[in-house]
Amino acid sequence: MFKLIGRAAAMLVVAALTASPALAELKPGAPAPTFDTQASMDGKVFDFDLKAALAKGPVVLYFYPAAFTKGCTLEAHDFAEHIDEYHKLGATVIGVSGDDIEKLNKFSVSECRSKFAVASDADHAISKEYDAVISFSGNVYSDRTSYVIAQNGTVVYAYRSLDPGEHVANTLAALHKLLNK
Repeated sequence: MFKLIGRAAAMLVVAALTASPALAELKPGAPAPTFDTQASMDGKVFDFDLKAALAKGPVVLYFYPAAFTKGCTLEAHDFAEHIDEYHKLGATVIGVSGDDIEKLNKFSVSECRSKFAVASDADHAISKEYDAVISFSGNVYSDRTSYVIAQNGTVVYAYRSLDPGEHVANTLAALHKLLNK
C-alpha cells in the first residue's frame, strides 16, 4: 500500500512540474553568461568554451536533468535527428547536465549518436547562472530549459518545460527567426 501511495505522490509531483508554464528564467535580451567546461562528443572529452562557440555562430544551449533517463534520452535523440538542420543554420548545439564526464562519454555516443556535444555541470554552477535548476527529493538537477544565443552573446529565445517534445522544434523556429530564414 505504501508503494502505491508513494507512486501516486511521485506522479502528482511530476504532473505539477510538467504543468508549470513553459517559461525560462533568463529572459530574451539578457546577456548569456559565458562558461567553459568539460564536454564529450563521440565519447571524447574536450573543453567547451561558449565564447569560442559563439565566434562561429549562434548556440543552442539546452539543459536536461540526467543522462539515460527517458525524457533526456528522447530529447537527445530528437536533437541528433535534427542536427543537420542546426548545422545548415550555422548553429552549435550543446547539452548540459549535472552528470559526470564519464557518464556523458557514454551518453554522447549512444543517445546523442555522436552528433553533438554534452557538457558536465557537476556542481550546477552553469545551470544556476542560467536559472535552469530544479530540486526534487532533496537533489538538485538541471531543469529542462533550452536557450538560443545569438552570436553577439544575447539570449534571443528561452523555453522551459520538463516535457522534451517541443525543445527541438522551438529552438529551430527561433533560429530561423533570428537568421530570417
